[in-house]
Amino acid sequence: MAVALRILDDGAWISVNDDRKVSVSELWRFPDPDFCGCDLTDMVVEGFVEVGVDGRTVEVRAYGQCIACGAAETTDWTPVGRIVDGTFRHLDRESVLKPVPGN
Repeated sequence: MAVALRILDDGAWISVNDDRKVSVSELWRFPDPDFCGCDLTDMVVEGFVEVGVDGRTVEVRAYGQCIACGAAETTDWTPVGRIVDGTFRHLDRESVLKPVPGN
């Protein structure tokens, strides 16, 4: 089953099958020493740069700013959801996310 993934509204939304699923202004926590010097980055998502799928996992590269140190960067590929039987299922983005370096 084909699933359409798109970035909408100048990077403000990730759309799955023409339904807005993931938006900017979320606070993501993740360990990434390449993003900033914090042990755990607290990034406010300001825009989406790329969206893709690895198997059933929907991943994005997002631009944002760490609220602790002020660093502004683009993330590595970061999982935000999964496709299960053609339906998007959110990952718990209030937990610590694990970027996938080098994808």
